[in-house]
Amino acid sequence: MAGKTLFDKVWDSHVVEKIDKGPNVLYIDRHLIHEVTSPVAFTGLERRGLKVLRPQQTVATADHNVPTTDQHLPIRDMLSRSQVDKLTENCKKHDITLYGLNHPYQGIVHVIGPELGLTQPGMTIVCGDSHTATHGAFGSVAFGIGTSEIEMVLASQCIMQPKPKKMRIIVDGNLKKGVTAKDIILYIISRISASGGTGYFIEYAGSAIRNLSMEGRMTVCNMSIECGARGGLIAPDEVTYNYLKGREFAPKDEDWDKAVEYWKSLNTDADTAFDLELRYDAADIEPMITFGTNPGMGMKIVDNIPDGSSLAENEKPSFFKSLQYMDIQPGTPMLGRKVDYVFVGSCTNGRIEDLRAFAGFVRGKKKAEDIVAWIVPGSKQVEKQAREEGLVAILEEAGFALRQPGCSACLAMNDDKVPEGKYAVSTSNRNFEGRQGPGSRTFLVSPLTAAAAALTGKITDPRDFL
Repeated sequence: MAGKTLFDKVWDSHVVEKIDKGPNVLYIDRHLIHEVTSPVAFTGLERRGLKVLRPQQTVATADHNVPTTDQHLPIRDMLSRSQVDKLTENCKKHDITLYGLNHPYQGIVHVIGPELGLTQPGMTIVCGDSHTATHGAFGSVAFGIGTSEIEMVLASQCIMQPKPKKMRIIVDGNLKKGVTAKDIILYIISRISASGGTGYFIEYAGSAIRNLSMEGRMTVCNMSIECGARGGLIAPDEVTYNYLKGREFAPKDEDWDKAVEYWKSLNTDADTAFDLELRYDAADIEPMITFGTNPGMGMKIVDNIPDGSSLAENEKPSFFKSLQYMDIQPGTPMLGRKVDYVFVGSCTNGRIEDLRAFAGFVRGKKKAEDIVAWIVPGSKQVEKQAREEGLVAILEEAGFALRQPGCSACLAMNDDKVPEGKYAVSTSNRNFEGRQGPGSRTFLVSPLTAAAAALTGKITDPRDFL
């Protein structure tokens, strides 16, 4: 009998029913919700006279629309305040656990799930947010869903989904100095394009992936969606177990031993075929940066902007439109380009490891005078840890301030917007037109590259400081 992939093992064990020539009915272990995509789903439930079937398997937090300063005050923006209030009301009505503003567990939904131990290997996890793929770093099948699907999961704890194809991306070898998990995933997307993963669930493997911390693995899986994939996952191992052990909602005592025994079975069998397999050498990866308006438009920071000559004719109009929007010229270097804003945070790079990397880089140095920097922890727990470890003191000495948790400038739904025409060096996940504010221009980078830009006021190779 042919072996199974990690993805098959988790998916197949959660199939409640297979619809002939149709999707699978998939059981969902963990449902995460936030204030933006859930209100209409709850309204739909009430219209149909339904209750939440298993409220104990749903966890809510406020993250997208919340301000990152003065969180003790009422939210000024009326729409944001209304959405956060509605989430509070819906959770109370349906007996759902909510980590709202000022709760010690509040934060970005894809940061708090792992750090609280709510995210565990072998689970199916959904959320009304595309970057739910983050949780796949634990060997779970995790993906984003739409509002009507949120309603479906609230009502039935199940969802109808076609089973995706399977891709494995192997990255072997050792990363060079100054190269991070963010550079790995930006490199992969630059090679396969922003649509290269469409229709697939990606398993990441190889020695370079195994050598990443859990935070690094989450960064890689987080951006699976940016190459069009349905999600990404990594087989659990000792790194995973060590991260989870002792966390608030992780199994305890005998339950822990049983869980680990099961988790150890969650790997891809040796005799298993994937629909597509790609292999990369870690030694070829350097600090990366995007130059256009989708995450596939990425390059090594030391290279010149592509001239588009290798593109197919039908790809050229959008390529040059993108460069026009960014106001950059083909064939010119990225290094030395002046920038205005630096954003460190988001569900991609708002974890304690990211803040440690940034703070370690700027320690004993000074922020460039003309840079506006937003350093935003991914959760209240990350914020607390940053204070306890002395990172806040290091940041303040260098001219930076730590803001309060939230999605912040990742998506401009809150007060943290990059003004029109300004350039932002960002550790978030998307660089679409206007993503960080109407008319804003975004370069996606790692926390180290963001730190280098924050110190110099321009795009700088972080290795110049290392």
